[in-house]
Amino acid sequence: MAPPSEPSRRDFLKLAATAAVAASAASAASAADDKAVVGCGKGAGAGAGAEATSAKRVGIATIGLGGQGNSDTKAMLKTPGVELVAVADLYDGRLKRAREVYCDSLVTTRDYKEVLARPDVDAVIIATPDHWHSRIAIEAMNAGKDVYVEKPMVHSVEEGRQVVEAQRRTKRILQVGSQRVSSVVYHKAKDLLAAGAIGELNMVEAWWNRNSAIGAWQYTIPPDASPQTVDWERFLGPAPKRPFDATRFFRWRNYDDYGTGVAGDLFVHLFTGVHFVTGSLGPTRVMATGGIRYWKDGRDAPDVMLGLFEYPKTAAHPEFTLSLRVDFAAGAGGEDAFRFVGPEGIMNIGRDGITITKREPEKEPGYTIDTFSKAIQDAYLADYRKKYPERKNEIRTGREERYERPQDYNETEAHTANFVEAVRTRTPVVEDSVFGLRAAGPALLCNASQREHREVTWDAEAMRRTDGGGVETTSTR
Repeated sequence: MAPPSEPSRRDFLKLAATAAVAASAASAASAADDKAVVGCGKGAGAGAGAEATSAKRVGIATIGLGGQGNSDTKAMLKTPGVELVAVADLYDGRLKRAREVYCDSLVTTRDYKEVLARPDVDAVIIATPDHWHSRIAIEAMNAGKDVYVEKPMVHSVEEGRQVVEAQRRTKRILQVGSQRVSSVVYHKAKDLLAAGAIGELNMVEAWWNRNSAIGAWQYTIPPDASPQTVDWERFLGPAPKRPFDATRFFRWRNYDDYGTGVAGDLFVHLFTGVHFVTGSLGPTRVMATGGIRYWKDGRDAPDVMLGLFEYPKTAAHPEFTLSLRVDFAAGAGGEDAFRFVGPEGIMNIGRDGITITKREPEKEPGYTIDTFSKAIQDAYLADYRKKYPERKNEIRTGREERYERPQDYNETEAHTANFVEAVRTRTPVVEDSVFGLRAAGPALLCNASQREHREVTWDAEAMRRTDGGGVETTSTR
């Protein structure tokens, strides 16, 4: 197998340096202990000295400080000049922990509206359960704040159109937290596909399997969880009213009233990657099947889902088919792949880089003449060998090209750094509300297709379901 050419390797590293410039200073600080990469002060986590001092201050607040909210916050604090002002969460234990991790002076509250009212907050990270994304995002933009909202951007397609309208009206920066659009790996994949590295794309296939309790969203429930330490009524918000349930609060991804299932949590990352690499707006047909096959713990969301999606030919790409699957009880353990298939090769995008596998094309088409009469066989073979001389003992060759991400590169830090840069410069981002809805829409319609046992159609340009059935939402409420 031939290694990638040195120019290709140099080009990729050059791309990495360009795309990750804002996050690179922070990467050097990552080797220190956790306290060195978090903090409330301006640029406290950047480890960048003068760079942090000279950078224009951006005050942020995080709404929803679970695992993802903390991850996003720590990543954003690595950008010089970022200051964490406040956090909002509905579990008191997380608010206490936030002061332990970030700083004692951190403003903490259960009410996100208090965060939005603060003049020292320029932007908010929204990492709440999915059913709160649109409401908080719209209120934040109306309050003059820029928004970094976790994927999927919304809980329903209709909510998505409301977010799009709010961003257009307020002209605020909104970036969805699916980091692939900022990754140097995906930028390189986009360039390789456009350059014809695998020929004309005909199929994309991806799977994202897990085989662990945590991977199946069986998150730890704190022993002090109670109606006194959890703001249950505020958590429910627009969801159906029900008595306090700590399992629903801490494992909300399992329930349609609050989450969007494997499609909204995992498929949406893959839609984001496909749309960025190909330049697509989205599919026209969505077909999904699945169910609860192993984790029969009272959840609504399937633990196995397969989806098929038809992408029409556009000016940006040829017609192709997308196949996605997730299995939360895959006995071989966690495995994933993301393969772009063409007649001249297969491009696999992984966590550490890109592999392009090619096999030398056939020198001749071959023949199937055994059922012909001998005379016709002889005549056909004589003519065939004039066109394709016999090649005995010739070995068909193949090769593999590998493009590795830079050492210590972190695509989430690059993504949050791009958001901060947009807040400072007012430069539009790639993964705005329109891009976010075009990734979330097909994911949400997977749930509709699986629930309704039928094909669903989608107008990616207008961002609307077009088959006239069902409701454009995840929940059955």
